[in-house]
Amino acid sequence: MTVTHEPLAGIRILEIGGYISLPFATSLLCSLGAEVVKVEKPISGDDFRRHDNEEGFYFRQFNAGKRSLSLDLKRPESIELLKALIPHYDVVLENLRPGKLDAMGLSEADIREIAPDIVFGQVNGFGDTGPLANRPAYDTIGHAYGGLYSQFGDEGHPTLAGGLSADQVTGLSTACGVLAALVGRMKTGRGQNMQTSILEAVTTLTTDSITQYFDTGVNPHRTSRHPQAQNFCVETSSGEFLAIHLSSSQKFFEALCRAMGRPDLAVDERFTPYRHREANYDEFADEVAKVFREKPMDHWARVLTEEDVPFAPVLTMSDFVENEQVDHLKLLEPERDGLQLIRPPWRFDGERPHRSQHTPRVGEDSLAVATEALPAERVDELVAAGVIFVDPGKASATTESA
Repeated sequence: MTVTHEPLAGIRILEIGGYISLPFATSLLCSLGAEVVKVEKPISGDDFRRHDNEEGFYFRQFNAGKRSLSLDLKRPESIELLKALIPHYDVVLENLRPGKLDAMGLSEADIREIAPDIVFGQVNGFGDTGPLANRPAYDTIGHAYGGLYSQFGDEGHPTLAGGLSADQVTGLSTACGVLAALVGRMKTGRGQNMQTSILEAVTTLTTDSITQYFDTGVNPHRTSRHPQAQNFCVETSSGEFLAIHLSSSQKFFEALCRAMGRPDLAVDERFTPYRHREANYDEFADEVAKVFREKPMDHWARVLTEEDVPFAPVLTMSDFVENEQVDHLKLLEPERDGLQLIRPPWRFDGERPHRSQHTPRVGEDSLAVATEALPAERVDELVAAGVIFVDPGKASATTESA
């Protein structure tokens, strides 16, 4: 049996929070070998479970492979348990509203007193200080405040976008920040603090548009970059769509003209050199669209490949999961109960880490995790008092430790 490379094996992470941005970050770290314990409220757990416990597809995608410790964080005994657990972990991450963890007695200073070398990470909507710090934020808020909706919409008509770009890029940014903090701790031996927010993370998606604003003095929108990029999305006679991206390359422009059977366009003064092409983008785009409507996708895929033009079919999600290149790269786990988990976007020594298919029920690991720090008898007392919630299918701590 092949063992996949897991560079974070041995790293332990406490996740205090929910929904998407932080759980996506920890799911990436978990898939790289870290052990992630998810701290969630009793009975219903993370709100993103949506009362489906371990069965919801969304919850599974962002939380498979983790362990569940279910606590009533309004009870001081729960805070004492977390304080007792923290020295056993390398990383503590939270995405509660700013100040909420502090009010519980788990501020960074409180945590550092217990574990000076801990990596402590905070993820929120707008940062933990400033005029917007206390505002609630979900993905849509990040899209709007970060400028993504104006970028994705036509000029003067901002548009809601599909997917969860703001939340997911926040998760990816968080994971990168944690990895950097772990490297910093390894080099210095000191604890590291890592903070990010949806507003900050979205800038990694809008860097080009922000630069475009400084370059042109005009607010970018959905089509404003197309002349610079020389990109096109066109329909073929078979009803399928493909995308082409030439950038400023004269080589690719001439190759596209040959593939289209229009060598005359390659010497047309409206379109060559690049600056003319940029200035007359709409005219060139019309020519491209007209030609591509004349023949089917199979023809265009063949001739564009022969001429080495950068192109791609426009795939749906169902097309993507069935694509031969996706399969070759082993980007998806095999389907289980109707869902395929997405593997991490990195390979190590040629191998991509696999993801555990197991998704914990609420409180499934409460007993095992709690007894790392407390005697089994004390854990059973806290369960009886409603401080610790245990999945009903589990025995008592004393029974498990017997």
